[in-house]
This record gives sequence, structure tokens and C-alpha cells, in this order.
Amino acid sequence: MGEAEVKPKKAGPVQCSICSQRRAALKRPKTLEQICRECFYAVFEEEIHRVVVDNQLFKPGERIAIGASGGKDSTVLAYVLSELNRRHNYGLDLFLLSVDEGITGYRDDSLETVKRNEIQYGLPLKVVSYKDLYGWTMDEIVKMIGLKNNCTFCGVFRRQALDRGAAMLKVDKLATGHNADDIAETVLLNILRGDIARLSRCTSIITGEDGPIPRCKPFKYTYEKEIVIYPYSFLQNLNRIYTYAYFKRLDYFSTECIYSPNAYRGFAREFIKDLERIRPRAILDIIRSGEKFRISTSAKMPEQGTCERCGYISSQKWCKACVLLEGLNRGLPKLGIGRTRGLNNGLECDTKQSNGVKNIQSKQCGTLDF
Repeated sequence: MGEAEVKPKKAGPVQCSICSQRRAALKRPKTLEQICRECFYAVFEEEIHRVVVDNQLFKPGERIAIGASGGKDSTVLAYVLSELNRRHNYGLDLFLLSVDEGITGYRDDSLETVKRNEIQYGLPLKVVSYKDLYGWTMDEIVKMIGLKNNCTFCGVFRRQALDRGAAMLKVDKLATGHNADDIAETVLLNILRGDIARLSRCTSIITGEDGPIPRCKPFKYTYEKEIVIYPYSFLQNLNRIYTYAYFKRLDYFSTECIYSPNAYRGFAREFIKDLERIRPRAILDIIRSGEKFRISTSAKMPEQGTCERCGYISSQKWCKACVLLEGLNRGLPKLGIGRTRGLNNGLECDTKQSNGVKNIQSKQCGTLDF
């Protein structure tokens, strides 16, 4: 008889590489360490705490608005900042700030999640809407402009809406849930567009210090896959990754915006994900590269001033929101799309003299005067 076939022994459960006491529950995307759930909580929260402390994001006694969409990033940010504020005695007054863009079947549902978060985390909530601020909802804008350029309108309006809401709350800073993936995508987008002005500041952890309300990004070095679970199709060659929002059973809204499938950023996102599959640290490497960029002294940078119509920060005569609103109100929605420097300078500033254009001063054009 031949030698008996030796059956390979089954591998036992993998122990946590940090505590060596509990069974590993996940593999960290950033480091590929296999760790238990309790150690993951600890390292995830400690990394964010270190980012807050090392970058002096907050000062005791400050009022901080958390941009809350009901999605994974902002929900985890609200939860973690609440926990760290209590645990490390930051001394902050925290608020939730949401923007209602007026997207039926998307934002109305996600705002219900934010309202539950308000109760769950005990944080006051302020909601501002495009309809109240600008006189338009995104549903109405899309009917006029179509799906091709709608994200241009939404991005410009949302930024001003957040600033206006933050001003209403009289906060010192606005914290957003932008994660490492978002920032790496932005670096790539600004390179592809040749946007030198934004490229020089897109990796800054605090921005807008010369504007109405500074913004900070506590998740700057936090991978998206550590915040929330990814679809299995993306992880077909890896162990399924269960992450913070999943383990903590946080209440968040996971549906993507119905108007965003054609957004330019989506192509950059897919490229970043392809890089990450090959080299997990690619995301951090792109951010580090962005941090090291030096803009030539010969490059002409836009000079920041204020919009003549609404008083919002702008490098042009009119801010982008006022230009876009002028087009909408005239029935010429493409008026503010693309390069608008010459157009901007030639616009008539007195809307009272324009034919059939409703006055978009005050509440409709993003002014921060209340």
C-alpha cells in the first residue's frame, strides 16, 4: 500500500494582531492588519483624535457645526466627534447642519435619517433649503438644465448654503465628513482640470480661514472603507470588510443622489479605486503628493474679494451662485456654465433693470447678512 494521504490541517481562527487575545474580525484597508472589533474601535477613534489634536482643529468653547447629510461619512463624523468631545473633554458645542436641496425621493428621505440622528446623539439640528435661499429646488433646476450640468449648480449652491446655515447657528467652524478618498479624488480632479487655485489648497485640513466660516476635515486620513461597508462586488478578491458604521450599527442613509451618475468626479473615483486595489496606500500617497505641491511664483492666482451683488466671497464681480441664478431666472440656465470670466464682468449688476428677472439679492443669492 502507498503512503497514507496526509490531509492539510485547517487553519485556526486568526488572532487580533494588536491585542493577541480576541479573534480578528476584519482586515484594515489602510494597513492590512487583521484586528478584532474592539481594537478597531480604539485605533479608528484614536487616529481621528490625533488628527484633531495635532492639527489643532478645535479650541475649547467653540461652537462647531457638523455638515450632516444623513449619509455614512457625516453620520459617523457626528457620532465620533460626539464621543471624542465627551471622552477627551474638548469643550465643544456641537450642532448638526443639513442642506435640503429639494430632491424628491432622495434628500427628503435622508433628512429623516438626520432627524433621527438629532435624537440619537442629542445634537441640535438646523436645516436650510435651496428653495428658501435661492428660490429654486434641484428638481426644478434639473427640469430646466437637464442632467449634464446639474452637479455644477448643486455644488455651488450647497457650499453657500452651508456657510449661510453656519452663520445662522453662529458657529466658529464647520466640520465636514470629507474622507481620504474624497481628498485624493479632488487632487486628481484639480490636476486634470488644471485648476491651480484649488490645487494649492485642496489638501488643507482647514480651509476658508479668510472666509465667513472656516471648514475642517477630521477624516482627512480616514479611508472610506473603514467608515462603511463596501459592496461585495468591489471586494471579490478580498475578505469582506465590515467597518465602523456596520459594527456600531449606526443609522445612516445609503442611497446615492439620483442626479449624480454622470458627475465627472465619478470617473476620478473609479480610477482611485482601481489604484487602491493594486496598492492600498495609493490614496494616502496622492494626498501626500498634493500636500507637497508648490505653485510657481509666476502663476497668476485669483484675487479674493466679495460679490458685488450678495457680498459672498468671490474672485469675480459676481460670485458663481449669483451668475448661475441669473441664468436660471432669465430662462438661460447655461449662462453660468463653463468659463464665465468675460460673462461675469459684463453682467448687469442691477437686477431691477433686467427684463422679467426677479430680484435675487438678499435671501436668494447666498448673502451672509441676516
